Amino acid sequence: MDLRKLKTLIELVETSGIAELEIQEGEERVRITRALMHSQQLGATPSAQAPLANLASAATPTPIVESAVPPAAEGHVVKSPMVGTFYRSASPGAKPFVEVGDPVQQGDVLCIVEAMKLMNEIEADASGTIKAVIAENGQPVEFGQPLFIIA
Repeated sequence: MDLRKLKTLIELVETSGIAELEIQEGEERVRITRALMHSQQLGATPSAQAPLANLASAATPTPIVESAVPPAAEGHVVKSPMVGTFYRSASPGAKPFVEVGDPVQQGDVLCIVEAMKLMNEIEADASGTIKAVIAENGQPVEFGQPLFIIA
């Protein structure tokens, strides 16, 4: 994929209403994300998986800045023990393990973090009531990233 095509794709994402575009040509794959201003994210950046993707970042004036700061809330923060994909339920159509306002005991399953095709149940490490669900269902999470707040 050449630099002109990448620039065109970046401009397309910036001028359209779409938030994300992913294209694969052979073994090259590019993912361009345009974040909205209200979520404190700016610009668009391609995935580092494509060999020419680093060249496209030079064409983008501002890189994406992700805010991992949880909302100001009091209580115990349950953090991700690993890098993976966050899921609120056991299967796509199933009811979430917990909702805001649900009481939980230490050891209750709160969510699943998929890592390397293994589904890891994340348990509450404190008892209380779910005050907030911070992570988005189906989105990647980092080690130590806040997932829930238990009050």
